[in-house]
Amino acid sequence: MAKASKINRPPLPQTDTPVPVISSETLGWQPLLVEEFQQPPGRTDLPAASAGHSIALCLAPRPYRIHQVIGDRRYTGLYSRGDLSITPADIPASYHAEGHDHYLQVLMPAQFLLSVAQEASVAPDRLELVTEFRVRDPQLEQILMLLKAELYKGGSGIGRLYAESLANVLAAHLLREYSSTQPHSAQYEGGLGGSAKQTLHERKLLQVSEYIHAHLDQDIKLVDLANVASVSQFHFSRLFKQSTGLSPHQYLLQQRVERAKQLLKTSQLAIAKIALQCGFNSQSHLGKAFRDATGMTPKDYRKF
Repeated sequence: MAKASKINRPPLPQTDTPVPVISSETLGWQPLLVEEFQQPPGRTDLPAASAGHSIALCLAPRPYRIHQVIGDRRYTGLYSRGDLSITPADIPASYHAEGHDHYLQVLMPAQFLLSVAQEASVAPDRLELVTEFRVRDPQLEQILMLLKAELYKGGSGIGRLYAESLANVLAAHLLREYSSTQPHSAQYEGGLGGSAKQTLHERKLLQVSEYIHAHLDQDIKLVDLANVASVSQFHFSRLFKQSTGLSPHQYLLQQRVERAKQLLKTSQLAIAKIALQCGFNSQSHLGKAFRDATGMTPKDYRKF
């Protein structure tokens, strides 16, 4: 089971510590720390080693030159929107930007990547993430942009579950494309039932579904669902979608909307109260999800 662990930014002097425009630090996301930065030209970060693996995505609209030092490797060249760099954990790194710097940074605890690697049958002593300067990787860019989009949506329970799912997708991608060894994932066939009998498949799926329905008003974490299904987080999202056609966060959102529809038709509860009972953090949060799913507002649905 891949365990989440809290990660903090490296301890730099106050005058040299970049201040994020927005950060997931207050949203309760595990295990990632996702932050967006905008900095003026000429900024130089003092060398420091991070306890987590760092993935940075350039968001600047215009190319600019960056001087980078990661461990004993150096790079000087232009970065433009979509360029990525990867800095493994515990390696001192610094950089100097000649233009207006705008980037998204994701920090992943080394222990989390190690846990995912172990689940993928990669020996811990053989795991080594490689340093990368200015690479293009559409898949990796898409994962980071999904995290960025979720960051701006705020701290709903759905957002946390989605971020946890993306953390596992990100870890798997890093292991497959940027580690010195390749993972050999355990094979699970037939969705959450594995290769066992169909009744076992139905039992696991039913248990996960029952857990979700019993905790709709609470903050449901990916690790909770994986534990119910008795599989690792690393495999759970894929297996769940294989079984249901929906990702865990899509299914959870769908069930919360369905519960809201039921309460709107069978009770006189205020819509704001229904929102909270269904796990939405506000009436407006319910309204958006409800309109996306049904094309109607909760108020109109109640009258319909």
